[in-house]
Amino acid sequence: SDVNKTIKLPGDPVLKDTRASDSSQEEAIDRWARQRKQFKDSKKCSSTGGSSINSTITEISINSEESRSVDLSLRSENEESGFYTENFHSASWVFRGDDSSPDDSPRCLSRRPRPITVRERTVRITKGIGDYPWGFRIQFSKPILVTEVDTNSAAEEAGLQVGDILLAVNGNDVTSMPHSQAANLARKGPDILTLLVGSDISRCPNTPRPTCRGYLHKRTHSGILKGWRKRWFVLKHDGCLHYYKHKKDEGKCKPLDITKLEGAVIGVDSSLGKPFVFKCMPQTGNKIFYFCATSNQEMKRWLEAMDKAVHPVHQNHVWVDVTLHNTSLPPLAIKNPECLGLLHQLDKSRDVWIQHYCILKDGCLYFYAGIRSTHAVGGIYLQGYTVSEQSLGSRRSVIEMKPPSEEFQTFYLCAENVNENKRWITALKISINKWITLNQAIQDFMNRPPEETKM
Repeated sequence: SDVNKTIKLPGDPVLKDTRASDSSQEEAIDRWARQRKQFKDSKKCSSTGGSSINSTITEISINSEESRSVDLSLRSENEESGFYTENFHSASWVFRGDDSSPDDSPRCLSRRPRPITVRERTVRITKGIGDYPWGFRIQFSKPILVTEVDTNSAAEEAGLQVGDILLAVNGNDVTSMPHSQAANLARKGPDILTLLVGSDISRCPNTPRPTCRGYLHKRTHSGILKGWRKRWFVLKHDGCLHYYKHKKDEGKCKPLDITKLEGAVIGVDSSLGKPFVFKCMPQTGNKIFYFCATSNQEMKRWLEAMDKAVHPVHQNHVWVDVTLHNTSLPPLAIKNPECLGLLHQLDKSRDVWIQHYCILKDGCLYFYAGIRSTHAVGGIYLQGYTVSEQSLGSRRSVIEMKPPSEEFQTFYLCAENVNENKRWITALKISINKWITLNQAIQDFMNRPPEETKM
């Protein structure tokens, strides 16, 4: 499976290919344009007994996907994810630690010893071939440590890292078990080895994934208006290219089309005799997309971002795997939460407030349907967000979570009363402050006096 996608939740449907020619929204718009033209013609001849096709027009306008709104409560990244993660993947973030303060530099930048920040996560390794089919080594120690991970092995592909602490093998606790017994559990188990490991989430920053936004002209062959159409394109960090009719439609309407770029062929095209044209041939389907930018610099910007999406790195950051592990747990099974309780989230598309049971942990807000739920239904990665108390409509006190850039989504939450709002705001600020951008961490580290070694 593609682990470069944002988090999949239990029971979520897989996003279907929306580029099929018989169901694309571009063609739906074209059909609507043809029907509208026929309708106007029929209105002209209605006085002479011509039949009206108003009933057909009504049916098509209701069924047009362009007219439907998107449920933005949790689905703004893509339809197979319940988590909003876009801000996290747009930059390199470093976890400063549980007791972070402005004077603390991240462990990955400091020579001074720092306490590791261990969080549990699940790693599933498919058995390979040879004498060492799993592709990793463990140490004779308590706790049992992963000391080596083979390059290009099943373990590396699954995301196992040197320094991970082995907590359970195929559901069996090994924290007090001899090294040899833990190894035997792996050898005698199924072909998919399931490990519960403790990982240091402050070890290294995440790698940003490509994102790009802007207007491009897209060539179309169908419909009444053939030629080039100006559209608002959004390349998201999951490697999917979305496009809308207008910039204002992003976040409010469903995209007209979604194309996965992994494995696609992209490059400059000169066959059409038009400058700044480039094309994209997706791995699936038989379509070729032609785009036209406004300048050579703009074309290069898109080609560089799209090339990264075509060749993604298939490994999650450790913290992403930790949150994925936490989503599979009941709310009260998440260890040492920073805050928990009921919150209402504003669904802007329907202008209603939806109640969740919420767990806050390490800059991630998990949403559950209720306290007895078996897994999370969604959540928000909060890195870089600012939190404040605001008034909104008839509510005098709501929690506003604002992103560092307008391209990301703003969230509004509300607890049962003003005091609860203040409690959540304090907890959210502390949790968000555990993370810092790598650029800021480096700048802060360089501004500090040299660390001295006592002799």
